Amino acid sequence: MKSPSVSFQTMDLPLFFISDVHLRLATVETEKNKRENLINFIDHVAEQGGSLFIVGDFFDFWFEYKYVIPKAYFEILSALQEAKRKGVTLNFVLGNHDYWTGEFIKERIFNKVYEKETYIEVGGKQIFVTHGDGLLSWERGYRIFRAIIRNPLFVFLYRWIHPDLGYAFARWISRRSRHYNHTDEYNDKIMGELSEYAGNICQNGADYVVMGHYHQAKEVKLTSGKLIVLGDWIRYNTFAVFDGDNLSLNYWR
Repeated sequence: MKSPSVSFQTMDLPLFFISDVHLRLATVETEKNKRENLINFIDHVAEQGGSLFIVGDFFDFWFEYKYVIPKAYFEILSALQEAKRKGVTLNFVLGNHDYWTGEFIKERIFNKVYEKETYIEVGGKQIFVTHGDGLLSWERGYRIFRAIIRNPLFVFLYRWIHPDLGYAFARWISRRSRHYNHTDEYNDKIMGELSEYAGNICQNGADYVVMGHYHQAKEVKLTSGKLIVLGDWIRYNTFAVFDGDNLSLNYWR
C-alpha cells in the first residue's frame, strides 16, 4: 500500500465524521427514514458547532452537470446549507460513488472538498482521513477502473449524456455493485489489511486513522494509535466524534 502524502488541515471542535450514507434518488420508505435520521443528525451537529467531515459515498451517485442538480437531494442539501450558515465547517472527502463534483458542491455547499486523503491537526492530535477505496492488495483491477472513470476525458464525455439517462445508467450500475454483506472470514481479511495500513500511518506520526468504504463499524486500538472504520447509514447509522481528547465511534439514536 502506497504511503499518503502529508498535508495538514486545522479544524474547529468538536469534529464529527460520517461516511457511506448512499443517498438514493428513489423515495422508498427506507430511504425516507434514512433521510429523516440524517437531517436530525445534521441538526444535532449544527447545535454543537465545530466541524463535520463526510468521508465519501454520501450519495449513491453524484455527477454534477453544469445546470442540473438532482431534486431528490434538495432537503439534505438544504440541511447542510443551514448547518453551514450556523457556523459548522463542512468538509467532504470524495468517495467512489460521488467523486464527480463541480462548482455547486465545492462552492455552494461545502467549505472544503478533498479529492484524496488528508491529515487534520486538531487539539494537539493528528487525524488521517481517507475514504479508503482501492487500499486492499487484491484491488488492482479496481484501481485501474477508478483511474479510467476519473480521467478528465471520461468526465467530459459523460457530461454529454442527458442527465436523465446519465443518472439512470449510474443507478443500474450502482444496484449491481452493492456488496455490503460479506462472510466473517472475508471481513476479518479486510480488517487485517486495513489495520496494517493504519498502523503504518500511526507509526509515522498520526494518532488516529478514519476511513469509510468498507461498511464495517469498527474501532480498533493499534500498537500506536487507533483506527476507526465508520460503518454506514444503511445498517448502522454510525458516526465518530473527536472532542479534543478522544476519538470514538458512536451510533445515532
